[in-house]
Amino acid sequence: MTLSDDSATRTTERPVRKRGGLRSRRPVVLIAGLAAAAVVGAVIVTVATRGGDRPATQAAANAAGAPVTGGTLTYAVAGTQVSLDPAVAATAVTGLIDRNIFDSLVAQTGPDSFGPWLAKEWKVSDDGKVYTFTLREGVTFHDGTPLTAQAVKASLDHVVDPATKSAYAASLIAPYKEARAVSDLVVEVTLSRPFTPFLQALSVPYLGIQSPAALAKPVAEYRPVGTGPFSYVSWEKDKRVTLKRNPGYAATPAGASHQGAAYLDGLVFEFVSEDATRYGALTSGQVQAIAGVPPVNADKLKALSGFTLDTQETPGLNYNLYLNQTRGPLRDVRVRRALSASVNVEELIRSIYFGHYKAARNPLSATTAAYDVGAESELASYNPTEAARLLDEAGWKEKDKDGYRVKDGKRLTLVWPFWAEGNKDQRDVLAEGIQAQAKLVGIQIDRPTVDTGAFVSKHLIGGGYDLIDVSFARPTPDVLRFAFASGNTYAKAGGNVALVDSPEIDKWVEEAAETSDPETARRDYAAVQKEVLKQAYVLPLYTPVQLVGLSGKVRGVTFDAQTYPVFHGAWLGA
Repeated sequence: MTLSDDSATRTTERPVRKRGGLRSRRPVVLIAGLAAAAVVGAVIVTVATRGGDRPATQAAANAAGAPVTGGTLTYAVAGTQVSLDPAVAATAVTGLIDRNIFDSLVAQTGPDSFGPWLAKEWKVSDDGKVYTFTLREGVTFHDGTPLTAQAVKASLDHVVDPATKSAYAASLIAPYKEARAVSDLVVEVTLSRPFTPFLQALSVPYLGIQSPAALAKPVAEYRPVGTGPFSYVSWEKDKRVTLKRNPGYAATPAGASHQGAAYLDGLVFEFVSEDATRYGALTSGQVQAIAGVPPVNADKLKALSGFTLDTQETPGLNYNLYLNQTRGPLRDVRVRRALSASVNVEELIRSIYFGHYKAARNPLSATTAAYDVGAESELASYNPTEAARLLDEAGWKEKDKDGYRVKDGKRLTLVWPFWAEGNKDQRDVLAEGIQAQAKLVGIQIDRPTVDTGAFVSKHLIGGGYDLIDVSFARPTPDVLRFAFASGNTYAKAGGNVALVDSPEIDKWVEEAAETSDPETARRDYAAVQKEVLKQAYVLPLYTPVQLVGLSGKVRGVTFDAQTYPVFHGAWLGA
């Protein structure tokens, strides 16, 4: 689903329903046109443009030939895995892999609707603080442990336990207070305050329900054990993760393509960071599918016989450059806005991504509810003359022999660490373009290469950076709270890497999360988007797009609300 930049916002008021298959109890802000997406239960079947002639729905795929059981699908991805515990890691690779191992309490079935999954029904208290879930009977974890209310409690407690050191999941349920087993199959979850995004948070893989027996083991012995369609076999660090079919799978979400076990015998996720190598592995038949088809090859793959290209525009935070406003020259908003005005984002995105990625003008993707097109007017758009004026005004008037601005004998230098293991989508090439354009107005950007340990400890936690780049998929505007609330720094399991500390932004994001009034939520989310652009805490770059390449033998792959591929209904044809 792709929305134009001039999509009008609207709100919907829906009656409260308190059984499984219900919608969120509170009104939610929507973007006009979202309902046009083809949604089947928890699976978004069509999100954007599809290449080739692969059927868009499971029914159509089945009509082309009955699903075949057996075989192993190998899926090559960029990046690598840092942890298999969804409560710990925050990377997209973690979500992609763990979605196959772990089921969630509820499934997101539309922009503001949720259906049953491990919970067959639920109700919400009138004050919005207590959620009571009734679990499905007869569900077991891969280790044979039964799904019970105690298992749900153990999973949620594990997420918020400081010892877990959650990098993301804990922030999703910040108001979590406690869970109580009412009976074997009924669990009551109490929040410290009303929290509208709670059901959406529970639907993501990072809050998947884990076996309490597996969680009770020492950290060094951790293995991911869920109830999902595939179970864990092995993890060869920096090489691959291997999964196998769970023959007793009995927890399909609302709207699943079929009931029961997956068709595939196994799934292998190969870590192949180099774009050309990954693409070559697909076209030579070494793998059956890849994430991150290089944009330069996308049109060629669409036209190549025996292959298809799926294009999914990702909701949530765009791929953005965040400016650490607590450090050095970037303490001055004029310098931050000057950097923004020095970069011709439109030109760079067009030249690097060949029209397959859209340049962003907002921290939010336009596919995300509550996207405010009016906020774009606050962005310091490309204007080198204005950038130079702002730098002069901020006292950076002189230039050294290399053309860089200096003040009080110090060069205007910004540190943007390069984490090679996390590089994808030619982001290193994009960074080079930004460096070159910033230099033209006298700003030096250093790109020291760092390993994972240094990237996390020295930079993300230690704050030893001026610039940091990241994107985050989550189909709810509450992702703005994750990115800009003062308490949501990376060290506290959040995404506030600009280290914003704004009472106004805190008020807006918290009010939006608690209110039952859709107009209040819309207004608050719009205010956040405008303020972060006005203050130049963020420079939007592009909207991430899942360019998934598949062999023509691969059938039945669909995509969930976060645009992760869903393999429960996938099968391999002739």
